[in-house]
Amino acid sequence: MTIILDDSSCKEQLYPFTATRDVADIRIGILTIREKWALIISRNLIFENDQILKIPANIIPTQSNVNQIINEAIAGKCLPDGEVVKAIQQPWNIFQLNDCALRNDFELITAGRKSAELSSTNKTIFSENIFIEEGAKIEHCIINAATGPVYIGKNAEMMEGSMVRGPFALCEGAILKMGSKVYGATTIGPFCMVGGEIKNSVIFANSNKGHDGYLGDSVIGEWCNLGGGTTNSNIKNSAAKVKVWNNKTKEYVSAGLKCGLLMGDYSRAAINTSFNTGTVVGVCCNVFGEGFPPKFVNDFTWGKERYIFDKALQDIDNWKKLKGKKNSLKENQILKELYNQQIK
Repeated sequence: MTIILDDSSCKEQLYPFTATRDVADIRIGILTIREKWALIISRNLIFENDQILKIPANIIPTQSNVNQIINEAIAGKCLPDGEVVKAIQQPWNIFQLNDCALRNDFELITAGRKSAELSSTNKTIFSENIFIEEGAKIEHCIINAATGPVYIGKNAEMMEGSMVRGPFALCEGAILKMGSKVYGATTIGPFCMVGGEIKNSVIFANSNKGHDGYLGDSVIGEWCNLGGGTTNSNIKNSAAKVKVWNNKTKEYVSAGLKCGLLMGDYSRAAINTSFNTGTVVGVCCNVFGEGFPPKFVNDFTWGKERYIFDKALQDIDNWKKLKGKKNSLKENQILKELYNQQIK
């Protein structure tokens, strides 16, 4: 069976994360939506036929709901978004649904497998709910998996003094720095480096929050950097509903009681930046200056000015070199098209 993950009806709604990627490449839980489908299908021979099926890319597949998704798609029915089948309708749904996604991915990835051994220097609660991939380094940490599963990816590292409550995922090659405090439901994507206090947040890949500061109820894209002391608010002092910029409708809409920072790919914040509740930072922004940043920072913003495109690419390349990577032609083309859209 060939499944086409169609994002034509949901891509624009999930800005800023879909300005630079397909909806299927959003990370929620441990895996991206595309990776979930690939793993589930590889384990289900029933799907091995010549049929081509189109499924909304924002639907989150699990081992337990995939048959319902497939059968209803075959029947041409509108796929539900409820208790069994969930979908990312808004960008803040990524952290809102991350608890459930982490638990489902943990079961999917670890089924029939044995965890690597965890060093005796660590203190654990409900250790049977912890899975360690080969090459991971964890010493003198506290891991509480009674509140949800904890997954530590290949060659990831939890430095000494780190404290974690599940559900939590530290993906391949990621680093949790000394003395970090992480609450569920949090995902630290591949090759990220994070520290400080984090709660109910998703960081996609290759991004850094290397120092103290709070990140809560937030989603951070790829190749981002939060300077030391950067903090976000996740609930209003009035405890009223948080309003968040919707780039499709060009208006502020309610995201519920809690929403922190939604930051698109390649964006950075200066030291001690304070983000208000429900702040949206677009793609390739350099956030700095006095006072709170605006609640919406448009793509390619440099302070209060517009980024010069060649300078933006050079800065991205400089950050990528720190992790042994470089810009690809495809990435540059996507960014150029996005940059030119603001000129029109």
